[in-house]
Amino acid sequence: MKTKTVRILIIVVLLALIGLFWWAHHSSSQLASGATADSILVEKAARTLTLYQGTNVLQQYCVALGRNPVGDKEREGDKKTPEGIFAIDKRKLDSSFHLALHVSYPDDTHTAKARAKGVSPGGDIMIHGIRNGLSWMGKMHRWVDWTAGCIAVTDWEIEEIAKAVPDGTRIEIRP
Repeated sequence: MKTKTVRILIIVVLLALIGLFWWAHHSSSQLASGATADSILVEKAARTLTLYQGTNVLQQYCVALGRNPVGDKEREGDKKTPEGIFAIDKRKLDSSFHLALHVSYPDDTHTAKARAKGVSPGGDIMIHGIRNGLSWMGKMHRWVDWTAGCIAVTDWEIEEIAKAVPDGTRIEIRP
């Protein structure tokens, strides 16, 4: 009797793991082919990144943020995701993460505030995928805020975003 119970338990656990893996890598919707965004809105409290074309929502993604997500970035190393209006100014080709779109942080305001405190404002804020070699995590990476201040999505999501977001696209990051 105990052997049968253990076998059933093992089967249930394996099925649960298969279901979790499927969920972590399954996309419920995709961005229309050839769609181009002209703005991005990141809402930190909601943990969302939304692509817009004018006032039309093209797609919305769930994100992970910096490990200390509440409040605006004040200095290098504070693990906060900055708040404000920026632009996607380049793509980082040598990223440690699966694709990376660079955010034009720090702006003049963040630089001045940091200088007034005698600290560096930091930099290298990106929208990126999962760390190279860990793509198996899929959506599970969003269970905790884990970046140093960046905005993280799954690998398939950053591929979709990178195709739809040209350099120069406006990005607003709200609390």
